[in-house]
Parts: sequence; structure tokens; C-alpha cells
Amino acid sequence: MTVTGEHAYAAERMGAVRAVSQSSEDAGGRAQPFSRSEPSFWPGRPTLVTGGTGFLGRWLSRALVERGATVFCLARDEGAKSGPVIAGSFRGKDDSVRFVRGDVRDPECIERVLSQHGIDTVFHLAAQAIVGVANREPLETLETNVAGTWRLLEACRRAKTVKHIVFASSDRAYGDQPHLPYHEKLALDGVNPYEVSKSCSDLVARSYASTYGLPIVITRCANLFGGGDLNFNRIIPGTVRNILQGARPVIRSDGRFIRDYLYIEDAVSAYLMLAEQLASRQELVGEAFNFSNEMRISVLDLVRQVVRKMGSGLEPIILNETAHEVREAYLSSEKAREFFGWHPSFSQDEALGRTIDWYRSFLPTGEA
Repeated sequence: MTVTGEHAYAAERMGAVRAVSQSSEDAGGRAQPFSRSEPSFWPGRPTLVTGGTGFLGRWLSRALVERGATVFCLARDEGAKSGPVIAGSFRGKDDSVRFVRGDVRDPECIERVLSQHGIDTVFHLAAQAIVGVANREPLETLETNVAGTWRLLEACRRAKTVKHIVFASSDRAYGDQPHLPYHEKLALDGVNPYEVSKSCSDLVARSYASTYGLPIVITRCANLFGGGDLNFNRIIPGTVRNILQGARPVIRSDGRFIRDYLYIEDAVSAYLMLAEQLASRQELVGEAFNFSNEMRISVLDLVRQVVRKMGSGLEPIILNETAHEVREAYLSSEKAREFFGWHPSFSQDEALGRTIDWYRSFLPTGEA
């Protein structure tokens, strides 16, 4: 008999163990390509998303709600619930998210949320993620990203209900490496404040997995993009908004910095997949996985690609003001392919098209 929905979740809480199919693994214990959808996994599952009012957090919370999870979103500010993103393409999705006011740096708050709501699965996304802010306010960044991580994980360690934790690290945790692309066996070697904060918090997560057996798996994603990102200091949303306004795009660097990217819906798919896989594969505890479209591109070429796709002839303004950033940074997703058969579902061209369409509907042409 197949058990689904809340019954499946209740059975798991009572100690039911999922059988792992030996036929789906090779001799090294790595899974062959699998179906991304696990419809019976999420219904009724109490799930906490820290940083749930951010760009990735909104998309992830929406996907969890659509799959029937009981979603709790930790929001530091009361006003975070009612941002312009809800008024855009996310309208109606946030109604099913239960917002809890609190700060990831407050251990009593975290312990209370985990205990009161019987949280089973945690997505730890909360971070100060803007490099420029980190350079100006390093203490705030380190406190949020590093101390916030160890306080959350300590609360999870003490909780009786938490079974799965997906922690958002970053490609920036690798720092400036002599050999590219980044792969998961490289030492974490951040230098500037943001990089250091991600290197340290990544190491803290792996320490809790190794020392205490805390069920953590770590993501290191390329630069995320997609509709709903209202940080217009980022290159793609900033470029799209400028073109819609008839203004030239602005590149803060010299345009030659090399990066790779990942569309937001592919990132969400990766996060959901990791939580689902972690539930039945003990060998994933403490592992880190890179996720990228593996298409490295200069900032200037990316801006020109967006400009062409929007049918504009505007040439970018190159400020050449960026300092303290790695010039070339891009990931290999080979490990994710080997373990899960993972690959992005959207091509770069299709993802940019969907992103531009979102901003066209959200930002009327000429809006200031």
C-alpha cells in the first residue's frame, strides 16, 4: 500500500524507514538519474525557511506551499511580509506561508520556533549577501552569516524534531583559487569579508555534521538570477530595469570579470531535491554540492546578451570601480551530476527570457 500526504509524514515520524533501492546506485554508492518530483514527501511537513523573505526564499517558499508543505518563514522585520514581490507574480502564494517574526541570531527565538511548530526540515538561507555592504559593515556581515549559522545549527542540534537541513553556502566560499572551475574538494579560502563569512559558516555547518551527525547538506550555487530579485545593484535586474527606463546599463567593474549563473527555478529544484534525497541517503550528511549552468561569461558579454534579447541598442556605461573581488569565479557541477543526475532544466536563453518577461510585467516601461 502506498502512503501519501500527511499519513506518509506521520508514518515517518513514528519511525518508518524508507528503503533505498540498491538498483539505483552504482558500485560507488552514487545514484543514477532520478525523477526530480517527490509528491508524497512534502504534504503536511513542517518546514522552516530562514531568509524566506529574500529572493531565493520567496521562490523556495512558494514551491514548498505548492507541494503542500506547512511553511514557516522567519522574518526579522514585520514589513518583510508585505513587499512589492507579493504584489507581483507571487500574489496569493504568500497567504499560505506562516511568518514568524524573529532573528536568526537569537537562539531563544530559533529554539522556540523549532519546538512550537515541530519543525522537520530547515532551509537556512538567511544571510547578509551583498559584497559592498560586507566591505562597509564587516561586523554585521560576520555576525549574521557566521554567528547566525552556528546559533541556528545549535538550536537544531538540541531540537528533537529536525531531520533535514539544507544550508546555503556560496561559490564565494572558495575565494580566489589558482585552478578553475571550483570543485567541492577545494579548500575554502575566502579573503574579503563576505567570502570569509561564507567560508566560515560553511565550515561550521560541516563541523556540526561531522561532530554531531546533524543531518546537513550544503549548497554552493553560482550567481542566482530570475524574476522577483529587487536588488537592482545586481547586474541582471539592474540592466533590465535600466533598459526598460531607456537608460544605459551600468557596469561597476571593467566588464571583464568572469562569472557563471543559475536560474532561480533551477536553484529551487536543487534545494528541494537535496532535502528529499537527504531523507533517505545517510551518506549525504555533511556533503557539499555545486550548482551552476556551467556557462562562464564576462559581465560585459552578459549585459550585451540581455540588451540584445530586449531589442535594445543601448551600450553599457563601464565605471571600472570594483575592487576586492575575485576576477574569475565559476563552478563545476560534476559532483551533482554524478550523485543525482542533476542538470539545469532551463537554458541560459530561456531563463533570461523568463526573467525579462517578469520585469516587463512588474516594472512598467519608463518607471522611475
